[in-house]
Amino acid sequence: MRVVIQENYEKMCKWAADYIAARINAHKEDRPFVLGLPTGSSPIGVYRELVRMNKAREVSFANVVTFNMDEYLGLPREHDQSYWYFMHDNLFDHLVDMKPENINILNGMTDDPEAECAAYEAKIASYGGIDLFMGGIGVDGHLAFNEPFTSLSSRTGVRALTTDTRIVNSRFFGNDPEKVPAYALSVGIGTVTDSKEVLVLINGHNKARALAATVQGGVSQQWTCSALQLHPAAIIACDEAACGELTVDAYRYFLDIEKEERL
Repeated sequence: MRVVIQENYEKMCKWAADYIAARINAHKEDRPFVLGLPTGSSPIGVYRELVRMNKAREVSFANVVTFNMDEYLGLPREHDQSYWYFMHDNLFDHLVDMKPENINILNGMTDDPEAECAAYEAKIASYGGIDLFMGGIGVDGHLAFNEPFTSLSSRTGVRALTTDTRIVNSRFFGNDPEKVPAYALSVGIGTVTDSKEVLVLINGHNKARALAATVQGGVSQQWTCSALQLHPAAIIACDEAACGELTVDAYRYFLDIEKEERL
């Protein structure tokens, strides 16, 4: 596992955007480059930089197919808190060459959630899997909506949201946890770790315990993010503020091993 420590959030986002753009630009296969994407506050800076690079012709999305991590169940895509809305507002609507037919987001208004999730997994497989899955984690280490104690081999499915997650997300729903949907559709931990590469963003002092569990703790369903330890090409991009719970030796090791700038 690589842990790339950047001075602040802005530099973390710039590093991550550069990494993603380099992977897209290096893709020479006939099939599209398949990119997994998250929502939340962590990736906003990355999306902003990718939009800038795209408009400057530094990276093209013409041959990119995207799959989003999750979507609230029962929330129409036109709702300003749906993840469909978030992705279009923060990324897709601003890319000059993104093809709408290449955007895949779970349908939160489906009449058959289980069939929707099975079809999503099948569509990912039809493209040969995901080349790079970017993600973020919650303060309890959840990856996508895979809350603590979700199976580390889980696939895309319906997830019940914990009270803590609904409270955290209530800031987007008028600070009323009851307005936050109780269920979501989400890729599984197994779906994410099947990807060829995984790049997870962890920023802020409130994520320090989660970063330490991801990097230094044992692999456990309690911290679903810890499954990344078993991935052969997992990268954590973090800022200094998130490093407060790392041991001094671990912190120094990751700084030393990454001292030569590389993507």
